[in-house]
Amino acid sequence: MSGAILRLDDIHTDIAQYQVLHGVSFDVPEGGVHVLLGRNGAGKTTTLRTIMGLWRARSGTVVFRSQEITRLHTSDIARLSIAYVPENMGIFGDLTVEENMRLAAARGRFDDSRLQRIFALFPALERFWGKEAFALSGGQKQMLAIARAIVEKRELILIDEPTKGLAPAIIRNMIAAFREIAKETTILLVEQNFHFARALGQGVAVIEDGRIVHRGGMAALAADEALQTRLLSLSLEGHP
Repeated sequence: MSGAILRLDDIHTDIAQYQVLHGVSFDVPEGGVHVLLGRNGAGKTTTLRTIMGLWRARSGTVVFRSQEITRLHTSDIARLSIAYVPENMGIFGDLTVEENMRLAAARGRFDDSRLQRIFALFPALERFWGKEAFALSGGQKQMLAIARAIVEKRELILIDEPTKGLAPAIIRNMIAAFREIAKETTILLVEQNFHFARALGQGVAVIEDGRIVHRGGMAALAADEALQTRLLSLSLEGHP
Protein backbone atom coordinates (compact mmCIF):
# COMPACT_ATOMS: atom_id res chain seq x y z
CA MET A 1 0.00 0.00 0.00
CA SER A 2 3.07 2.27 0.45
CA GLY A 3 1.48 4.99 2.56
CA ALA A 4 -2.11 4.48 1.36
CA ILE A 5 -4.81 3.71 3.89
CA LEU A 6 -7.33 2.85 1.15
CA ARG A 7 -6.91 1.56 -2.39
CA LEU A 8 -9.51 1.08 -5.11
CA ASP A 9 -8.34 -1.07 -8.02
CA ASP A 10 -10.41 -1.37 -11.22
CA ILE A 11 -13.80 -1.07 -9.51
CA HIS A 12 -16.87 -1.72 -11.67
CA THR A 13 -20.24 -1.12 -10.00
CA ASP A 14 -23.72 -1.58 -11.48
CA ILE A 15 -26.98 -0.15 -10.19
CA ALA A 16 -29.92 -2.15 -11.56
CA GLN A 17 -29.17 -2.57 -15.28
CA TYR A 18 -26.84 0.44 -15.47
CA GLN A 19 -23.08 0.34 -15.11
CA VAL A 20 -22.06 3.40 -13.07
CA LEU A 21 -18.39 2.84 -12.27
CA HIS A 22 -16.10 1.77 -15.11
CA GLY A 23 -12.78 0.68 -13.63
CA VAL A 24 -12.29 3.25 -10.86
CA SER A 25 -8.77 3.14 -9.40
CA PHE A 26 -7.15 5.50 -6.91
CA ASP A 27 -5.31 5.51 -3.59
CA VAL A 28 -6.10 7.51 -0.47
CA PRO A 29 -2.87 8.35 1.39
CA GLU A 30 -2.99 8.07 5.16
CA GLY A 31 -3.56 11.33 7.00
CA GLY A 32 -5.28 14.60 6.08
CA VAL A 33 -8.15 15.32 3.69
CA HIS A 34 -8.36 13.84 0.21
CA VAL A 35 -11.05 14.94 -2.23
CA LEU A 36 -13.06 13.19 -4.92
CA LEU A 37 -14.35 15.80 -7.36
CA GLY A 38 -16.65 15.54 -10.35
CA ARG A 39 -19.78 16.84 -11.97
CA ASN A 40 -23.24 15.76 -10.78
CA GLY A 41 -23.86 12.16 -11.76
CA ALA A 42 -20.18 11.39 -12.35
CA GLY A 43 -20.13 8.51 -9.86
CA LYS A 44 -18.83 10.12 -6.65
CA THR A 45 -21.57 8.87 -4.30
CA THR A 46 -21.54 5.45 -5.95
CA THR A 47 -17.81 5.25 -5.22
CA LEU A 48 -18.32 5.98 -1.51
CA ARG A 49 -21.23 3.57 -1.25
CA THR A 50 -19.18 0.86 -2.97
CA ILE A 51 -16.34 1.36 -0.49
CA MET A 52 -18.83 0.92 2.37
CA GLY A 53 -20.40 -2.18 0.84
CA LEU A 54 -23.80 -0.51 0.47
CA TRP A 55 -23.55 -1.22 -3.27
CA ARG A 56 -21.60 -4.28 -4.30
CA ALA A 57 -18.78 -3.97 -6.84
CA ARG A 58 -19.24 -6.35 -9.77
CA SER A 59 -15.47 -6.62 -10.11
CA GLY A 60 -12.28 -5.02 -8.81
CA THR A 61 -10.95 -4.72 -5.27
CA VAL A 62 -11.18 -2.31 -2.34
CA VAL A 63 -8.34 -2.66 0.16
CA PHE A 64 -8.26 -0.98 3.57
CA ARG A 65 -4.74 -1.13 4.93
CA SER A 66 -3.77 -4.70 4.07
CA GLN A 67 -7.28 -6.19 4.13
CA GLU A 68 -9.51 -6.59 1.12
CA ILE A 69 -12.99 -5.38 2.06
CA THR A 70 -14.71 -5.63 -1.33
CA ARG A 71 -17.11 -8.40 -0.32
CA LEU A 72 -17.57 -7.54 3.36
CA HIS A 73 -20.92 -6.49 4.78
CA THR A 74 -21.29 -2.81 5.66
CA SER A 75 -21.41 -3.55 9.38
CA ASP A 76 -18.11 -5.43 9.18
CA ILE A 77 -16.51 -2.59 7.23
CA ALA A 78 -17.65 -0.12 9.89
CA ARG A 79 -16.06 -2.29 12.59
CA LEU A 80 -12.69 -1.82 10.88
CA SER A 81 -12.79 1.83 12.05
CA ILE A 82 -14.35 3.30 8.91
CA ALA A 83 -17.24 5.77 9.23
CA TYR A 84 -19.56 7.11 6.52
CA VAL A 85 -21.50 10.38 6.51
CA PRO A 86 -24.00 10.16 3.61
CA GLU A 87 -25.32 13.12 1.67
CA ASN A 88 -28.69 12.79 3.43
CA MET A 89 -26.81 12.85 6.79
CA GLY A 90 -28.46 9.67 8.10
CA ILE A 91 -29.62 11.14 11.43
CA PHE A 92 -32.82 10.15 13.23
CA GLY A 93 -35.13 13.15 13.37
CA ASP A 94 -37.42 11.81 16.09
CA LEU A 95 -34.49 11.18 18.45
CA THR A 96 -32.67 13.83 20.45
CA VAL A 97 -29.12 14.92 19.71
CA GLU A 98 -27.97 12.87 22.68
CA GLU A 99 -29.86 9.77 21.53
CA ASN A 100 -28.43 10.08 18.02
CA MET A 101 -24.95 10.28 19.49
CA ARG A 102 -25.48 7.32 21.81
CA LEU A 103 -26.48 5.14 18.87
CA ALA A 104 -23.07 5.82 17.32
CA ALA A 105 -21.07 5.40 20.53
CA ALA A 106 -19.64 2.03 21.53
CA ARG A 107 -22.14 0.34 23.87
CA GLY A 108 -23.99 3.67 24.04
CA ARG A 109 -21.37 5.20 26.32
CA PHE A 110 -19.40 8.39 25.80
CA ASP A 111 -15.75 9.09 26.44
CA ASP A 112 -16.05 12.39 28.31
CA SER A 113 -12.88 13.95 26.90
CA ARG A 114 -13.90 13.02 23.38
CA LEU A 115 -17.39 14.40 23.89
CA GLN A 116 -15.95 17.71 25.12
CA ARG A 117 -13.75 17.85 22.04
CA ILE A 118 -16.85 17.40 19.87
CA PHE A 119 -18.63 20.19 21.74
CA ALA A 120 -15.61 22.44 21.15
CA LEU A 121 -15.88 21.74 17.41
CA PHE A 122 -19.68 22.03 17.29
CA PRO A 123 -20.97 24.11 20.25
CA ALA A 124 -24.55 23.99 18.97
CA LEU A 125 -24.73 20.28 19.77
CA GLU A 126 -24.12 20.94 23.45
CA ARG A 127 -26.79 23.69 23.46
CA PHE A 128 -29.35 21.43 21.81
CA TRP A 129 -28.30 18.17 23.50
CA GLY A 130 -31.85 17.33 24.59
CA LYS A 131 -33.57 18.66 21.47
CA GLU A 132 -35.08 16.39 18.83
CA ALA A 133 -32.93 16.35 15.71
CA PHE A 134 -35.75 17.23 13.31
CA ALA A 135 -35.89 20.71 14.90
CA LEU A 136 -32.22 21.50 14.16
CA SER A 137 -31.20 23.75 11.29
CA GLY A 138 -29.57 22.24 8.21
CA GLY A 139 -26.13 23.21 9.43
CA GLN A 140 -26.77 21.80 12.89
CA LYS A 141 -27.98 18.52 11.40
CA GLN A 142 -24.77 18.28 9.39
CA MET A 143 -22.75 18.95 12.55
CA LEU A 144 -24.63 16.11 14.25
CA ALA A 145 -23.98 13.75 11.34
CA ILE A 146 -20.25 14.46 11.45
CA ALA A 147 -20.17 14.29 15.26
CA ARG A 148 -21.73 10.82 15.13
CA ALA A 149 -18.91 9.72 12.82
CA ILE A 150 -16.22 10.86 15.26
CA VAL A 151 -17.84 9.97 18.60
CA GLU A 152 -15.48 6.98 18.47
CA LYS A 153 -11.98 7.42 17.07
CA ARG A 154 -11.95 6.36 13.42
CA GLU A 155 -9.09 5.63 11.06
CA LEU A 156 -11.02 6.70 7.94
CA ILE A 157 -14.15 8.79 7.41
CA LEU A 158 -16.01 9.02 4.09
CA ILE A 159 -18.06 12.22 3.86
CA ASP A 160 -20.47 13.00 1.02
CA GLU A 161 -21.29 16.66 0.19
CA PRO A 162 -21.13 18.07 3.76
CA THR A 163 -21.61 21.72 2.71
CA LYS A 164 -24.62 21.21 0.46
CA GLY A 165 -27.20 23.92 1.20
CA LEU A 166 -25.20 25.48 4.04
CA ALA A 167 -24.64 29.20 4.61
CA PRO A 168 -21.11 30.61 4.06
CA ALA A 169 -20.60 31.25 7.79
CA ILE A 170 -21.40 27.61 8.60
CA ILE A 171 -19.06 26.46 5.84
CA ARG A 172 -16.21 28.50 7.33
CA ASN A 173 -16.83 26.82 10.68
CA MET A 174 -16.85 23.44 8.95
CA ILE A 175 -13.42 24.13 7.43
CA ALA A 176 -11.98 24.75 10.89
CA ALA A 177 -13.68 21.63 12.29
CA PHE A 178 -12.46 19.40 9.45
CA ARG A 179 -8.89 20.61 9.94
CA GLU A 180 -9.07 19.51 13.56
CA ILE A 181 -10.66 16.15 12.72
CA ALA A 182 -8.03 15.48 10.05
CA LYS A 183 -5.27 15.70 12.67
CA GLU A 184 -6.25 12.22 13.88
CA THR A 185 -8.37 10.75 11.08
CA THR A 186 -7.97 10.36 7.32
CA ILE A 187 -10.91 11.92 5.44
CA LEU A 188 -12.10 11.05 1.94
CA LEU A 189 -14.36 13.93 0.96
CA VAL A 190 -16.86 14.22 -1.90
CA GLU A 191 -17.64 17.89 -2.39
CA GLN A 192 -19.09 20.36 -4.91
CA ASN A 193 -18.03 23.51 -3.03
CA PHE A 194 -14.59 24.09 -4.54
CA HIS A 195 -13.57 26.71 -1.99
CA PHE A 196 -14.17 24.12 0.72
CA ALA A 197 -12.34 21.41 -1.22
CA ARG A 198 -9.38 23.66 -2.00
CA ALA A 199 -9.11 24.88 1.59
CA LEU A 200 -8.89 21.34 2.96
CA GLY A 201 -7.66 18.92 0.33
CA GLN A 202 -4.14 17.64 -0.01
CA GLY A 203 -4.80 15.06 -2.72
CA VAL A 204 -7.54 15.05 -5.34
CA ALA A 205 -9.04 12.59 -7.79
CA VAL A 206 -11.50 13.70 -10.48
CA ILE A 207 -14.16 11.30 -11.72
CA GLU A 208 -16.09 11.68 -14.97
CA ASP A 209 -18.69 9.23 -16.31
CA GLY A 210 -17.60 6.61 -13.79
CA ARG A 211 -13.89 6.82 -14.65
CA ILE A 212 -11.01 8.55 -12.86
CA VAL A 213 -9.66 11.15 -15.29
CA HIS A 214 -7.18 12.95 -13.03
CA ARG A 215 -5.17 12.26 -9.87
CA GLY A 216 -2.74 14.59 -8.16
CA GLY A 217 -2.27 17.29 -5.56
CA MET A 218 -4.98 19.84 -4.82
CA ALA A 219 -2.48 22.71 -4.89
CA ALA A 220 -1.48 21.86 -8.46
CA LEU A 221 -5.11 21.66 -9.60
CA ALA A 222 -6.02 24.91 -7.85
CA ALA A 223 -3.12 26.67 -9.60
CA ASP A 224 -4.03 25.45 -13.09
CA GLU A 225 -7.20 27.13 -14.34
CA ALA A 226 -6.99 25.50 -17.76
CA LEU A 227 -6.91 22.06 -16.13
CA GLN A 228 -9.84 22.99 -13.88
CA THR A 229 -11.88 24.07 -16.87
CA ARG A 230 -11.00 20.94 -18.86
CA LEU A 231 -11.82 18.57 -16.00
CA LEU A 232 -14.74 20.33 -14.35
CA SER A 233 -15.96 22.91 -16.87
CA LEU A 234 -15.37 25.71 -14.38
CA SER A 235 -12.61 27.40 -12.47
CA LEU A 236 -11.92 26.97 -8.80
CA GLU A 237 -11.02 30.66 -8.77
CA GLY A 238 -14.62 31.47 -9.66
CA HIS A 239 -15.94 30.06 -6.39
CA PRO A 240 -15.42 32.29 -3.36
